[in-house]
Amino acid sequence: MNTEEEKYIKKLGAGIKALREERSLDQKAFAFDCEIGRTQLHMIENGKTNPRLFTLMKIANALEISLSKLLDLD
Repeated sequence: MNTEEEKYIKKLGAGIKALREERSLDQKAFAFDCEIGRTQLHMIENGKTNPRLFTLMKIANALEISLSKLLDLD
């Protein structure tokens, strides 16, 4: 992964975390809602992994937002 990709993944993770926290959801409960592991969510939120499209779709669904809104980082 190049530097630009790493920056995007970190920004995406921070955005997901902020949206989760805005809704006062703890990480464990939110991961359950997304049908993913808490460790996987932790890795995504901290920019340590590049989530698959299907995982991002689950996260967007649990946040009740569109995938395009989730990916709009500007």
